Amino acid sequence: MGALIFRRNSILLVERAGNPLKGYWSLPGGLLETGETLEAGVEREVLEETGLIVKPVKFYGLFQRIMRDAKGRAEYHYLLADYVCKVVSGTLQAGDDVSRVEFVPRTRLKEYTMTEGTLAVIEEAYALRKRT
Repeated sequence: MGALIFRRNSILLVERAGNPLKGYWSLPGGLLETGETLEAGVEREVLEETGLIVKPVKFYGLFQRIMRDAKGRAEYHYLLADYVCKVVSGTLQAGDDVSRVEFVPRTRLKEYTMTEGTLAVIEEAYALRKRT
């Protein structure tokens, strides 16, 4: 699962520190633990990666990512449940599995090398925010 965390006209991104996506920027989030709800999982992952305590306020959507190896075979298959979250407290700092964390202004998003599909999800979320 992942978290869309906005601050004015910026969104929180994390730079992945480990493989398979080392060096790529993405939304904070990660793997669900056995028996954990989606909401509890996104809260835990955001805290672990960013130092921020968040509250999921709205389920945003479900996305699928299939990463293929050099021969075109599926190597990783992710099902991502993203939530719009608000920051409750905490201090922004890079935690486990990430090397950097930043609130990135919308106008600078294309300067970041992002995981597949991340920019499209963010742009769609900005468009929906504008309409509401």
